[in-house]
Amino acid sequence: MKRSNQLMLEGPLFGSIVAYTVPIILTSILQLLFNAADLVVVGQFCGSVSLAAVGATGSLTSLMVNFFIGLSLGAGVCVAHGLGSREDQEVSRTVHTALPVALVSGLGLTAFGIGLSRTFLGWMGTPENVLPLSAVYMKIYFSGITFTIVYNFAAAILRAAGDTKSPLIFLLIAGVVNVGLNVLFVTAFQMNVAGVALATVISQGISAVLVVWALMRREDACRLYWKRLRVYRQQLRKLIRIGLPAGVQSSLFAISNVLIQSSVNSFGDVFMSGSAASGNIEGFVYTSMNAFSQTAVNFIGQNAGAGKYDRIRKIYGICMGCVTVVGLALGSTVCFFGRQLLAIYISDSAEAVDYGMIRLCCICLPYFLCGLMDVSTGALRGMGSSLEPMVISVLGVCGLRILWIYTVFRLPGLHTPVCLFLSYALSWGVTFLAELVVLRRVYRRGSALHTA
Repeated sequence: MKRSNQLMLEGPLFGSIVAYTVPIILTSILQLLFNAADLVVVGQFCGSVSLAAVGATGSLTSLMVNFFIGLSLGAGVCVAHGLGSREDQEVSRTVHTALPVALVSGLGLTAFGIGLSRTFLGWMGTPENVLPLSAVYMKIYFSGITFTIVYNFAAAILRAAGDTKSPLIFLLIAGVVNVGLNVLFVTAFQMNVAGVALATVISQGISAVLVVWALMRREDACRLYWKRLRVYRQQLRKLIRIGLPAGVQSSLFAISNVLIQSSVNSFGDVFMSGSAASGNIEGFVYTSMNAFSQTAVNFIGQNAGAGKYDRIRKIYGICMGCVTVVGLALGSTVCFFGRQLLAIYISDSAEAVDYGMIRLCCICLPYFLCGLMDVSTGALRGMGSSLEPMVISVLGVCGLRILWIYTVFRLPGLHTPVCLFLSYALSWGVTFLAELVVLRRVYRRGSALHTA
């Protein structure tokens, strides 16, 4: 057994969890830097309208992409279960099923995104002076979305096998390329938002090639052989059973964020610029917390496969403690240095910085609640329960936010940015409490099955 797998199943947990999670945090930050580099270069060299154009695409691209990223999580859980139970054939068939699914998904999403991006942006109420630039960015971005989908599927497999360092190294290489091409295309070739979109596509292509290459070089059941690529029905069914609810949940999350972005758009392009910059900064806090959710999925997944339920309880406790500390520390730090951070993105509007600070304070201070919610979701999925967290999250996060937007936010005295952004903290807290109840039941059921 690979040493990384063995550390998940045996020995002290705290050190193993931290060592496993830190590369995921750094990898996620590098992924965010793709978009941050786009926003910073556009904001500094092209102005706040171009910055708003790129920012306006975020929730919409997430809506289209998140479903397939959820499917990739299903592939990771299947691999983790197979490794924990030492079923090498199960693992190999999952790997060779996951890659064709990723390719087909990516190509379909390319056609869908290019064809309908401008229509969706119009439905979101994107201002007329922003819409053409946003449409250009989205069409180029979706032309290379297959790279993003393949990367996420392959990286999920590597992480399930205990390898979090390779995706980090590959994204570091791609990130350097992305930043360099951003500056070149925007300053030398004057390509505006088209330049940063093209730079993102090229860099994502590099990261996808490298992560697939890493799978081809492995010496365990996760090794990829081109001649074995095919869709195995049993593995596809399991991947869909776990990944489909996760994908639907992520997409519905994105729908609620699209509605919030539409509400943001109603405050005008200056507010959109501040919100876009703030949203990108918040992303660094979120991904640092969400890394512990990914850790919970894979550690608990392998131990569930091995039937080690006492160890699962310890994993959950450590991840919850870590995500609370990280969320409170980073959320407070971002708020304290908010104006300096926003100034990196926004160079021509003090008003946009003021608006960005409103969003930062409303979201980042209670952000640890989102971390607690995500770790609980990860623990449920690691134990093979994906439908229940989907239902809870859809009702608790999406349902509450949509209800808030169409009721409380529409009241004359409460149609304000602060009221809009408070819907986030409310939805995180309610969903987390509901997940605790379900988590206890799922844990007892799984533990009873393995001790019977």
